[in-house]
Amino acid sequence: MTDMPDARPVDLPTVDEQPFLEANETAKSRYGRFNLAVVGGTGVGKSSLINAVFGRDLAKVGKGLPVTRGADYYHDDSLGIWDLEGFEIGSTTSPADTLRASLATIAKRPAVEQISVVWYCVLSKADRLTSPDIAMIRELDAAGLPVILVLTKVDWSKNPVTGKRNPPRDVEEFTSWLEDPVDVDGNRIDLPIQRVILTSTRDKHGKGSGHGLGELVAETLTLSPEDEKDAFRIAQRLNLPWKREMARPVIAAAAAAAAAAAAVPIPVADAMALAPIQMTMMGRIAAIYDLELKTMLSATALAQLGVQISGQALARSFLKLIPGAGSVVGASVAFALTAAMGEGWIRLCEQVHTGKIDVDKIAETWGAYAPSFVDVIRKMAGQRLTGV
Repeated sequence: MTDMPDARPVDLPTVDEQPFLEANETAKSRYGRFNLAVVGGTGVGKSSLINAVFGRDLAKVGKGLPVTRGADYYHDDSLGIWDLEGFEIGSTTSPADTLRASLATIAKRPAVEQISVVWYCVLSKADRLTSPDIAMIRELDAAGLPVILVLTKVDWSKNPVTGKRNPPRDVEEFTSWLEDPVDVDGNRIDLPIQRVILTSTRDKHGKGSGHGLGELVAETLTLSPEDEKDAFRIAQRLNLPWKREMARPVIAAAAAAAAAAAAVPIPVADAMALAPIQMTMMGRIAAIYDLELKTMLSATALAQLGVQISGQALARSFLKLIPGAGSVVGASVAFALTAAMGEGWIRLCEQVHTGKIDVDKIAETWGAYAPSFVDVIRKMAGQRLTGV
């Protein structure tokens, strides 16, 4: 937990951090948890894949517990990972039998722990699925679970002219077989998978961010139950536009609430009355970006951040520059400033979310993301044009 100095600017009122905390908790409860089952043997690259998509190490997601033989469960607020054993050479027990028993145990767990989608991970260098693999995939399908077959550790080659990446020929052949599998006699094999997706988390030199992960994320979202799609959008860390799409209605609602609060113009001295609305907006957006600010920052730090965002920006920076604003905050100014503030908060949350800014640097970094005078004027102009 990071503390800022206790001293606050003496000429700025105190901001209550509770609206932020309450809104953050309510949002997390509303969005819930996305549960992914990952199946694969030792060395297939499950942990690397999960870390690349979710920014979490499989064994360090949060609370972990061995639920039953062949199934471990790790979770935090937004993400649950079921780590299910894959086929291991030399196993004395049928993997399908073990999996069937594990799924029966999982089915008895609370609703918040139930599996939404399965990634069945296979090394791309394999040229066929084993019979136990096929049997396990059928067990997953019988349990009503959508299965994505993920080929891992693909050694892509990049065309120097087009920039297009292509897998090795043997991987292409394996992929073709998976999409229309037949046995040695040419008989079609029942393989109930939704998609085959080729992935890597690093390039062939062990560098970069890999390839195929965006396609995997998009397909996982498609297969997720409708009431769990937002939870997945929050848990994943590759597609930031999804998070922006979720955050912008929150900003619009806060801006409208601020405008309503200032329908009768508010004196500058009372402008901090808008702070609870803005702190609520910040708390909801922080939940969308999966930021645990309440554990990363102390209550004092959150309150001081609120002073910076809701106090200095509003009471000091803009009113004297906005023509006709005078010494009061009207609905138009309250709407525009809250909307611009929300956009700045999104940008800052994205930087923290992607690890480009340490959370303990938020307060001193906010100035680079705070709304400018031009941002506010644009929001005011947009409000007039749309009639909001």
